[in-house]
Amino acid sequence: MPTAVKIVIAGGFGAGKTTMVSSVSETVPLRTEETLTGRGVGVDDLAGVENKSTTTVAMDFGRITIRRDLVLYLFGTPGQERFWFMWDDVTLGALGAVVLADTRRLTDCFPSVDYFERRGTPFIVAVNCFDGARRYDLDEVRIALSLGPSVPVTMCDARDRSSAKEVLIKLAQHAMHQRVGPAVTS
Repeated sequence: MPTAVKIVIAGGFGAGKTTMVSSVSETVPLRTEETLTGRGVGVDDLAGVENKSTTTVAMDFGRITIRRDLVLYLFGTPGQERFWFMWDDVTLGALGAVVLADTRRLTDCFPSVDYFERRGTPFIVAVNCFDGARRYDLDEVRIALSLGPSVPVTMCDARDRSSAKEVLIKLAQHAMHQRVGPAVTS
């Protein structure tokens, strides 16, 4: 039986969670996307993501086989506050989490950062580089999100498979470092 490792992809509404799971999954991902409707008017803030027409209502799910005996399961969380009740179930047993940040709506990732900090879950922040969005230095993002020096911050393109893989590798390295501690040198 292969060892299963769970990784969570979180972040604000429209940050690219579904896109990231889709770009890196070796299988067609399970999506729980629903069309945005009039019921969300006044509830869903579309500023910066005006062209978004769907939203994740439960989770996204994908898989990556590392070796015959090691499989990563990717779970994308819903980004809207009204679906946050799903997070405890989705994150249970996770090795760690990627918080996708959209600099057009940076404050939307605060709840994800707070959630993983409170739970003691290892996480990294991946700034999803959207076309036409202003670019910020990683230190500026770190300061804006009040992240300590131990939380890795990296750039990514959630649409690009190799970029998404690099983010997952950085998360795995960070999570292992958090669980085991720094390597002892002699």
